[in-house]
Amino acid sequence: MKRILITSALFATTFTFANCTNFNHKEDSKPLTSVTNNAKPVKTENTKIQVAILLDTSNSMDGLIEQAKSRLWNIVNTLTTLKYHGKTPDIEIGLYEYGNDGLAQESNYIRQVAPLTSDLDLISEKLFSLRTNGGSEYCGAVIADATKQLNWGKDASNMKLVYIAGNEPFNQGGINYKEAISDALKKDIYINTIFCGNQEEGIRTFWKDGADAGKGKYFNIDSNKAVLYIATPYDVRISECNTKINTTYISYGASGHAKKANQEMQDANAQGVSQANFAERAVSKSKAAYKNDSWDLVDKVKDDKGAIDKLKKEELPAALQNKSKAEIKAYVEQKAKEREAIQKEIGELAKKRQAYIDAELKKTNAQDDLGGAINSSVIAFAKTKGYTVEK
Repeated sequence: MKRILITSALFATTFTFANCTNFNHKEDSKPLTSVTNNAKPVKTENTKIQVAILLDTSNSMDGLIEQAKSRLWNIVNTLTTLKYHGKTPDIEIGLYEYGNDGLAQESNYIRQVAPLTSDLDLISEKLFSLRTNGGSEYCGAVIADATKQLNWGKDASNMKLVYIAGNEPFNQGGINYKEAISDALKKDIYINTIFCGNQEEGIRTFWKDGADAGKGKYFNIDSNKAVLYIATPYDVRISECNTKINTTYISYGASGHAKKANQEMQDANAQGVSQANFAERAVSKSKAAYKNDSWDLVDKVKDDKGAIDKLKKEELPAALQNKSKAEIKAYVEQKAKEREAIQKEIGELAKKRQAYIDAELKKTNAQDDLGGAINSSVIAFAKTKGYTVEK
C-alpha cells in the first residue's frame, strides 16, 4: 500500500520561496514620436497571479485534503495582499488531480478538475469533491498537461506558479519531467514541488531536482500534521457580517440561482472545517479577488454600467422581473452600498483578527505550517517580480 500522498499543492503556497530566481520587470519606455492618428491604443490584460495546483489523489491522502480545505481561504487572503504598481492583480487558481485509478489510463491518470479561474467558490467546490484512489503518479505528464491546457496569461508582470504534490518518484511515466518543466519555463511558469515524507527521500526521488529545474522551491511536509486553529474575539462578528453580505448578492442569468446556492454551500463547507476557516472565507469575500460578475448583478454592474439594460426579464430573479429598469438599477445600487459597508467592516475586523493570531503564535511558539509560511513564500517570490505587500 502506498504511503499517504500530499493532498494539496495548496500547501505549496505555504512554504518558503528562498531559492526563487530573480525576475526583472522593465518599465515601458515613452515613445520618441507622437502616435499617428490611425494608431489604436493597445489594450493589455490586467496583471494576474495564477496558481495551478496539481494534487496526487492516489491512495489514502484524506488528511492532506482536509488540510488543503482548511487553508484555501488563508492562501487567497495572502494573495490579496499583493499589489502591482499600486493595482490589485486578478487572482486565478486552477486544479488538477493525477495518479488516481479512477482516471483513464490513456490520459496518464490525469484530470483537469478546474481551469485557471477567478471563481473561487468553484475551486472550493472541486476541492471538497476530491476523493482518493490508488494509481500511478506521472509528474512529468501532469506538468505538461497543465502547461499546455491551462490559459496562462501573456503579460510579463504576471506571476505564474505551479505546485505539484506527491510522494512517489518524480521521474515516473513516459513523459520526461525535465522536458515538461523546460516547456513550462518558456512560458515563465515556475514549478514548485512538495514531497510528502522525509526530506532526503524526496531528494533521492527527484522532487528537489524537479524544483531546481523549474526555478522554484522544493518542500517536504508531514502530511498528517494537524492544522493549528486560533479562535479570536473577532470571529463571531465576522461570521455575522458574512450572513449580511450574502444578502447583497443578486443572481441573474441561466446559472445565477445555482451559483448563489453554491456560494452558500461553500460557506457551509468552510464552517464544517472550523470556525477559524469560516472566518477566513468571510474575509476573502470582502476582497476584490472574490468576484462573481458572471452571476451577481452587483459585481456585473461594476464592470458594465449598462448591464441591466441588456438583461431580459427572464434572466432576473423573480422578485425583480416586474420592476422597471430604473427600479432595478436603484435596487442594485442600494445593495452595492450595503456590500461596500460590510466589506469595510470585515476588513477592519480582519486586521485586528490577524494581529491577535500573530500575537498568540508568538506566545505559544507554535508553527502554523500553512498559514504562517505562506507569508514568507508567495510574498517573497512576488517581491522578485516587483509586487508590494499591502495588508
